[in-house]
Amino acid sequence: MNNKTSDYLANERTFLAWLRTSVALMGFGLILVKFSVFLKQVMLIDSDKILRHPGRDYSGVTGLVLLASGLVILILSYINYKQTHRKIRDNIFMGNNSLILIVTVLMIAVSIFLIAYLFQSI
Repeated sequence: MNNKTSDYLANERTFLAWLRTSVALMGFGLILVKFSVFLKQVMLIDSDKILRHPGRDYSGVTGLVLLASGLVILILSYINYKQTHRKIRDNIFMGNNSLILIVTVLMIAVSIFLIAYLFQSI
């Protein structure tokens, strides 16, 4: 029986990489949500001055989309981690491209949403 320690550690490193990606998305989303709240407060305080943002402000919605995307990535990466852990333990190796496909489609959708949002504000 061979030592699978390096396989388990590689699986954990992969999960931690997905975790960092998820935290980065959620952090950026939180910043956008907080910025949206800040803009609304500034507009209420200085309603007489020329601080109004033209058009609708979708920063809060964009932030929530990024927060939700980070949460989905975190959940999917944990499921993938546990499945891979089980496959290593059972000495079965089959590539799993479903997580990569789902995250890629999710990030393409978020990117299209962000591009549309930024294109509208130009």
